[in-house]
Amino acid sequence: MNQLNSAPEEYAYCPSCAASMTTRLVGDKPRRVCPECNFIYFTDPKVAVGVAVVQDDQILLVRRSMNPGRGKWSLPAGYVDRGEDPKETAVRECFEETNLTVAISGLIDVYHNAASQGGASIFILYQAQLTGGQLQAGDDADAAGFFALDQLPEIAFASTEDVINRLKADGGLVSFS
Repeated sequence: MNQLNSAPEEYAYCPSCAASMTTRLVGDKPRRVCPECNFIYFTDPKVAVGVAVVQDDQILLVRRSMNPGRGKWSLPAGYVDRGEDPKETAVRECFEETNLTVAISGLIDVYHNAASQGGASIFILYQAQLTGGQLQAGDDADAAGFFALDQLPEIAFASTEDVINRLKADGGLVSFS
């Protein structure tokens, strides 16, 4: 499926009345529309959340066991499901991937990722503080660890690179403000 397509033809039937969908211009974009009940299918962006955890002047990273970025390292992160609170999802994903519990302490940034990069088109990154647990990789991470900024493994995503560059520019691992 082309992630830039605002009228994906695989949406052939209306989820409301089961009639065959057609494509027509709605506002400024082509959309899949039901000619029977006027249901309009809007493509939703895929949203992911993650946490940046700094402990003892090191940043927490996980090695990805899945694409995109398989074998490279990133911040603990995952997709937000419909109805989930993004902060709760970020805490859950960190625990699933690292066995560490964290508390969200702030918003770092919201990133837009190009469709060509795969994964989420919107990434919400929180600052988090370690509150407990024993470091152990899990879920879709096959390794997890804390890394000094001058001893980093190969990084998977631009958002992780951005956080690392911000920390380096700040001259240390003190704050993301």
